Amino acid sequence: MSNFQNLVINRRSIRKYKDEEIGAEAVKTIIETALMSPSSKNKMPWEFIVVEDRQTLAQLKECKDFGTKGLETCPLAVVVAANPETSDAWIEDASVATLMMQLQAADLGLGSCWIQVRDRYREDGTPAEEFVRNILEVPDNIRILCIVTFGFKDEVRKPYEVEKCKWEKIHIAKWKASEE
Repeated sequence: MSNFQNLVINRRSIRKYKDEEIGAEAVKTIIETALMSPSSKNKMPWEFIVVEDRQTLAQLKECKDFGTKGLETCPLAVVVAANPETSDAWIEDASVATLMMQLQAADLGLGSCWIQVRDRYREDGTPAEEFVRNILEVPDNIRILCIVTFGFKDEVRKPYEVEKCKWEKIHIAKWKASEE
């Protein structure tokens, strides 16, 4: 991308990927970006599980009943987790790292999609977090925030329409109710 604003306008959630592997250098770049993400008090509570095995990706797709479509075709997923004992801002820190990976992927010409795991459930009531924990053998003291899918886009999404920005959400100096 030629500039950051252009990258933000064109980065959209992708749920369908080409059957094409991501090169090792691109994967390394995405993961390095996560590891360089800012975190509260530089505690770096996050942990990342890189998953490329198709069978494991198919199992992860079953972690909840809706919103996991990208796991059907992605060649790579990163499970974003964190240790809440390390930082009370673990959710924020892991979220920032997730977005940094997504922006890096977009800069590399790849698509991505955030799949929420924390506080989501399967139809039978099983927490998605527990389901993922069991598949990937994640220790009990580690919380799972999300799964991010990555791959070469096999769908076209329109760029974000800047003119649709909700400027009424912006308050200058003080909270001011938006005028109808």
